[in-house]
This record gives sequence, structure tokens and C-alpha cells, in this order.
Amino acid sequence: MSATDLPDHAVVDLLGLVAFGELLAFERMAVDARLAPDLRRRAALGEMAAAEIGNYRRLADRLAALGVLPDDAMAPYVEPLQAYHDSTEPRDWAEAVTKAYVGDAITDDFLREIAAALAEPDRQLVLDVLHDSSYADFAVAEIRAAVEADPRVAGRLSMWARRLVGEALSQAGRVAAAERGALTALVAQSGRVDVPGLFGRLTAAHATRMAAAGLNN
Repeated sequence: MSATDLPDHAVVDLLGLVAFGELLAFERMAVDARLAPDLRRRAALGEMAAAEIGNYRRLADRLAALGVLPDDAMAPYVEPLQAYHDSTEPRDWAEAVTKAYVGDAITDDFLREIAAALAEPDRQLVLDVLHDSSYADFAVAEIRAAVEADPRVAGRLSMWARRLVGEALSQAGRVAAAERGALTALVAQSGRVDVPGLFGRLTAAHATRMAAAGLNN
């Protein structure tokens, strides 16, 4: 099945998923900014939150152009994505940036792979709203600074990252099973995505990120 053969509802569902993810990211960063140890870091996370809401607006506008209410497209994913964030609320600044680094990066990797199944302009739109390298660079610097200040933090953050991945995979199953499940429609395309290979690549990329941040996988 080619990108142009995709059913319209699958494209709408994926855009709805990404849009709600951006909205939640904005809300999370706005709240987590209060955990920042100084105003510089607080402002940095605030600027990232502003970028997330800008991404949400682009996706919402695209859904509207397709004749779909953004609320309707996002609705199937509210419960599973909200459940993930509710079950992984950070206790401090180090946990907040680790969550952003680990959770958002896995999501980005997954969406980057799935975007190949989309036709333009939706393929480029999804790629455009993924986080750039400066986002990860900021998180890595903050994690390394926390570990340097107290080496014992490395163990706690490594365990936290493993919990985040476990929760993310658990909720991913619920997302895939959501009403009108876009991920099932897109991932299962014949010849487009090798699912075992996909998860192998996601796992390898996660291990590389953990090492870059000085954490144990």
C-alpha cells in the first residue's frame, strides 16, 4: 500500500494523535518550568513550551483544512496519553528533563518512521513538529549537571528512565487499540514498516541516548 492509498481516516487519526501530544507537551513544560532551579532554565523551558503550542496550531489548522474538528481527531487519544503523563509526574527538575529527553525522543523516533507512510504535505508537517537537536542538547546538559553535582542521582534517573519507557510502551498499546486506531492502520501497512525492526531501532536509539546522558540503560 502506497502513501497515496492510505485511507483518509488514518491520516486524520495520526495528525490527531500528534496534535494532542503537542498540546500535552505544552501543558507539561509550562508546569515543569516551575521546577527549574533558576530563571534562565525556567525561561528556556518556557520557550520550548511556546514552540509546542505553535506546533499544535499548525496541526490543528491542517486538520481543519481537511474538514475535521481538531477536538474530534484528538479525542481517541486523550485517555491513554493523559494516563501516561499522570502516572509519570516528575518530582524534581532532574526528573522533568529526563522525562522530556527519554519520552519525547522515543515518540519522535516512532513518528519519524511512521511519517514515511504519509503523502505530502502531511509527511513534512509531522517531520517539522518533531523536536530539533537543541531540545535534546539542553536536556542532556541538565542531566549531566545533576549527576556531576551528586553522582548518586545517576542511579535514580536511570531507574526513572526505565520506568518512563515501560509506561510509554504500556500506553502505546492502548493508543494502538484506540477507536479509529491510526497507528494500527499505518504501522501494519504491507512493506512499509517492519515492526520487529522498528522496535529494535527504537530500543537501540534509546540506549544510545541513555549513554549520551551518562545514564544506565
